[in-house]
Amino acid sequence: MKVTDHITKANGDTLFSFEILPPLKGQDIKSIFDNIDPLMEYKPPFIDVTYHREEYTFKELENGLLKKQVVKKRPGTVGICAAIQNKYQVDAIPHILCGGFTKEDTENFLIDLDFLGIDNVVALRGDAVKSETYFKPERDGHRYASELVSQIQDLNNGKYLDEELQNSSKTDFCVGVAGYPEKHMEAPSLDSDIHFLKKKIKAGADYIVTQMFFDNQKYFEFVEKCRGEGITVPIIPGLKPIATKKQLNLIPHRFKVDLPDDLIMEIVRCKDNKEVRQVGVEWCIQQSEELIKAKVPILHYYSMGRSSNIEAIAKAVF
Repeated sequence: MKVTDHITKANGDTLFSFEILPPLKGQDIKSIFDNIDPLMEYKPPFIDVTYHREEYTFKELENGLLKKQVVKKRPGTVGICAAIQNKYQVDAIPHILCGGFTKEDTENFLIDLDFLGIDNVVALRGDAVKSETYFKPERDGHRYASELVSQIQDLNNGKYLDEELQNSSKTDFCVGVAGYPEKHMEAPSLDSDIHFLKKKIKAGADYIVTQMFFDNQKYFEFVEKCRGEGITVPIIPGLKPIATKKQLNLIPHRFKVDLPDDLIMEIVRCKDNKEVRQVGVEWCIQQSEELIKAKVPILHYYSMGRSSNIEAIAKAVF
């Protein structure tokens, strides 16, 4: 079922969903199931599965030259989605990126998803690889998420890259895209970021999932700005509970997200990460309760491969 259909079927009630990481190469899928099992009690209509593009390493050869090697640390997104749908009978939503994909790769990826009965995808540009300062698209790949959304919609209309195909079948993907209440790290301003978000909606995106935020007012203001620009699709808030003191510096640095002073001071006063985890859970519960009162369609949690704190939050609010 499409995410938009799940929202309609809920008839105004706030749904619970979450996102997982594929296991590191060498680990089995049991680690995924162990984290999903405790959360199924809260009846998620769908589970997002992130896609992690390749990284590059350089190996020194005997002659002193360097050989570039491609490494994929978290493969298996498509297989995990199929396993989730088979085991739990809920929709699995894979992320699909511009980075690391040609248009042909994208088309073949989407065909595989369609054959598996996957109804939803989240279309993202993706980040630059670690060896590059700025995002660089593949040759004959997409530069922007809006271009990726357009290709998905072309396939939904039966338009393939090979225009000579006869009697080509149409896909029917529901497309999610990312939104940034505090703007994307590369955007010069929030207004310009919303301008480009609107392009993704015009290209055919059906809903928005936000980057994590820790101040609900940032989300409410973002939604108001989007509505003012004529963006009418559902805007799903993404939440992540802080779990370690290290994240006080890591989250603002990596995601360019501000932390409220009250939250910062509570964490600074914690003696250890066990106390930090509890503060993170309690803060996220407060956020969740306020957002539910505001009638958000879905609360989407970033689990980062661990479910115990998400379970504690869900138990308190759902």
